[in-house]
Amino acid sequence: MESSLLQTCTNLIQNAKNIVVLTGAGISTESGIKDFRSQTGIYQMAPEYILSLDNFYQNPDGFYQFAIENLYHPEARPNQGHEILADWENDGKVSHIITQNIDGLHQKAGSKQVIEFHGTMKTASCQKCRKTYNTEEMINRRNTMDEFYVCDHCSTSAKNKRYIKPDVVLFGDTGEWFTMEGFNEIINIIHQADCLLVLGTSLKVTPFSTFPQYRREGTPLIIVNKGDTPFDHNKDSYVIHDSIGETLTTINNHINPPIS
Repeated sequence: MESSLLQTCTNLIQNAKNIVVLTGAGISTESGIKDFRSQTGIYQMAPEYILSLDNFYQNPDGFYQFAIENLYHPEARPNQGHEILADWENDGKVSHIITQNIDGLHQKAGSKQVIEFHGTMKTASCQKCRKTYNTEEMINRRNTMDEFYVCDHCSTSAKNKRYIKPDVVLFGDTGEWFTMEGFNEIINIIHQADCLLVLGTSLKVTPFSTFPQYRREGTPLIIVNKGDTPFDHNKDSYVIHDSIGETLTTINNHINPPIS
């Protein structure tokens, strides 16, 4: 890691008072969770279609089996990167985290201002009455019921109208933030930032990939990601291709030196 680049990023973060953070799968791989698009990612095992809304409705049992085995990680623990972001929020430096991740690790680390843009695997909801079930309950239902994915809290002749879907945003799906109001709120949050920190995302999945373009002119964009992103060569971009946990730890140790 180039020391002058790291020092520049450290200074930018130290002087910032309203950092907005965008995170993707790369911050969670350091907690042992597989990403999606790398050579060892989930899409090497199965096509994107398996995580589509169409596939959920056509094969809900198979969908749940795949989702529980590959997307649900209750045993995973936050890593240094998650914990440092939570500390920076507590110090008033980070205002919001907007994440593509569905694992809840930011919240486990103590972050409170988290927008889960792609939803969460912690819960599932009936598509008719919106009753919420936690994922452990859905696992128990799957082990004891045939049509465990059909809500028994409401009724309609068409069972698929009361399917219980995990609260994640699938291909062909829309989520809580996929509205004009939600999108505008995120744009406003980013526009107010005095530093944008991008961690562990290739910024290639829309509409999440468009978010950096809404920062004010001159706002620094710090990217820590193993691979390239479309914003790497933009004006005011600072790119570090290294471990997120190690990079943030080094920066944090400069900002908040450990007490010896």
